[in-house]
Amino acid sequence: MATGNFLMVGAGLSGAVIGRYLAEAGHQVTVVDNRPHVGGNCHTERDEETGVMVHIYGPHIFHTDDREVWDYVNQFETFLPYKNRVKTTSLDGNGKRQVFSLPVNLHTINQFFGQTFRPGEARDFIVNDQADTSIKDPQTFEEQAMRFVGKDLYEAFFKGYTIKQWGMSPSRLPASILKRLPVRFNYDDNYFFHKYQGMPENGYTAMIARILDHPGITVKLDTEFTREMGGGFDHVFYSGPLDGYFGYSLGRLGYRTLDFERFRHDGDYQGCAVMNYGEEDVPYTRITEHKHFAPWESHDGSVCYREFSRAAEPEDIPYYPIRQVEEKALLADYVKLAEETGGVTFVGRLGTYRYLDMDVTIREALDAARGFEKSIDSGEGAPAFYASPL
Repeated sequence: MATGNFLMVGAGLSGAVIGRYLAEAGHQVTVVDNRPHVGGNCHTERDEETGVMVHIYGPHIFHTDDREVWDYVNQFETFLPYKNRVKTTSLDGNGKRQVFSLPVNLHTINQFFGQTFRPGEARDFIVNDQADTSIKDPQTFEEQAMRFVGKDLYEAFFKGYTIKQWGMSPSRLPASILKRLPVRFNYDDNYFFHKYQGMPENGYTAMIARILDHPGITVKLDTEFTREMGGGFDHVFYSGPLDGYFGYSLGRLGYRTLDFERFRHDGDYQGCAVMNYGEEDVPYTRITEHKHFAPWESHDGSVCYREFSRAAEPEDIPYYPIRQVEEKALLADYVKLAEETGGVTFVGRLGTYRYLDMDVTIREALDAARGFEKSIDSGEGAPAFYASPL
């Protein structure tokens, strides 16, 4: 098998995992990133004043059912147990502001309605007295929530937060955003339900730096990618914005971005890692307190972020693809253009214009690297996408 010389654009999870796989297969890999650090939006670093490990671009909690992916990340960093137990402030059924547990569970229901329901009683109450059973086939986020939890819980825990997060009414968002039944009829307040859940003991940046630590990999930070760079390589793996690769020639895909208001606090600010704010008149969506993401550590001081969501402008970091009808039409045009280009494979959240959890990003990166290696062996050309954006 011939040795190749490949370029990874982006030193986040996609570029690191694909680059490591190809380097271990004997190829030469160059990784470029326009930021001064590896890790992409997963970047973590110690706060100099408090010593708290801070998730610079917002918290990232690792959770998966994929054993291979779990074993993969644990090769490069020790993952310690962590359960994401989210709280939210909102008004209860009597208009009193309280702190509730999310996702909506038996304790949330009893607290909100001032009841002491058992699981079966709570289920009957929600199904028979709260849920809007006239909605047979929910098409929007609002209809999905109303169908399964009813007006009161929807307005307390979903409506205001969603308007702030997405900048539009939930009646304009697809039902798929609310992917699963948004209520539990037990006292389980673990936000995720996956078998493997944890946090890297020394942060994500340390983990990704170890993935990239291979003699076949050269990392160049503070380096802006241009398409002309690709001419010096056998193939390019691009994890930047799909529309950005083509200079936004067809128009810009829509994203939401986040603004962070960082502040320190002496002691414990809120007693939990994530506190959502469900009321629309509170301008931020949540406050995250980062020392709680590493419960095995002890810190006197604290570092917190208030998060504000808004539409991304050209110079902003894109976080969440909007994927409304107009974006999907433009996406299809970019996909066609990418498939006609050759010599480049688009990967990751930005390259495929999809919201991806970290474990899915790693899974797709491993699959892409393996698929690419097979294409080398067979002499076939590599596709523009190993995971379809459409």
